[in-house]
Amino acid sequence: MRLIILSIILCLMLPLDASAQSKPRHTYSWVDDDGVKHYGDSIPAEYADKPKDVLNDQGVAVYQLEGKKTEEQLAAEAAAAELELQKELQNRADKALLATYISVAEIEMHRDRRVELFKAQARVTELYLRNLSRRLTQLKDEAGRYKPYSSDPSAEIIDPSLTEEIGETETAIARHKDNLKKFRDEENRIIDRFEGDIQRFMIIKGLATGSQPRVNAESIAQADPE
Repeated sequence: MRLIILSIILCLMLPLDASAQSKPRHTYSWVDDDGVKHYGDSIPAEYADKPKDVLNDQGVAVYQLEGKKTEEQLAAEAAAAELELQKELQNRADKALLATYISVAEIEMHRDRRVELFKAQARVTELYLRNLSRRLTQLKDEAGRYKPYSSDPSAEIIDPSLTEEIGETETAIARHKDNLKKFRDEENRIIDRFEGDIQRFMIIKGLATGSQPRVNAESIAQADPE
């Protein structure tokens, strides 16, 4: 009885051992540095980074394993991916442009609205600057009566509060001048950006020919919805 049980156990174990030992191995082919093609079930370490083919039982290549890519290949792939991305972004911008505007006149209207906001801010800032400049002139005229600005040996020492006010006024003038430059720069940027949108819109609609300027999606996203 024990012999029968032992025989059954051995029979059950045999398929498992056979399956474990019949694990399929791949056959590869690769080319060495001299251009000679080699075959084998393993690849030498010095050729691990090279492209290689995986062969079936008939010796036919079923697929290829890529080797380590050169810097030139990586750069070319990155450039191609960037080009595809730019094409996709341009396509989206074109769709947004057509969905946002129905005519060149409408684009110009939105442009003028945005430009006017910065023009108004610039006008207010220029008014502040004129008032501050007049005030600074008055303060400096007043300071001229005191030491150390006056040459009169009997002149009194300037009040510290007057000196402080002169400094604060000069700081305010510098700040407003900087703001004025920002407003004017933004006005010019908007004009240039919308000009590109107008040219692109005309090309898409067949109203113009020639070079195709890219649409700036920011101008569309920020367009006045009214």
